[in-house]
Amino acid sequence: MKHITLRSKLSLLILSAILVLPGCAQTLVKDDTRNSSAGTSHCSGSEWVDDSTLAVLPIPVVAFFMPHTDLNDIKADDYLKRCGDSAKLVNREVDVGHGACIPAALTRVLTLGIWQWCPASVSWEADVQP
Repeated sequence: MKHITLRSKLSLLILSAILVLPGCAQTLVKDDTRNSSAGTSHCSGSEWVDDSTLAVLPIPVVAFFMPHTDLNDIKADDYLKRCGDSAKLVNREVDVGHGACIPAALTRVLTLGIWQWCPASVSWEADVQP
């Protein structure tokens, strides 16, 4: 029976972390906080979206080392417009959480680096002025 040394375990852990961890959160919009005037209402929400990626050069195994492109473009305006007219929004913030992409990275291994499924959580909030 082969014995796996501590050094090889550590190397495997570092390699898998490099391949799996694309980043846990990304802020698309974050305004400087301003005092809200009277009559201002707060709008917020969250939604799960598909933030999957595809290798630029989709050749099995080689794709692990190629840059990936997003299949669905996540834009802050698409979520903030649910709060109303963009001219009336202050204290805007839109975050994309990629925490669920970590266990879903198995899809990248199964497709030999070509495609990675990533269920991301988009959360937004803003104050709406009258």
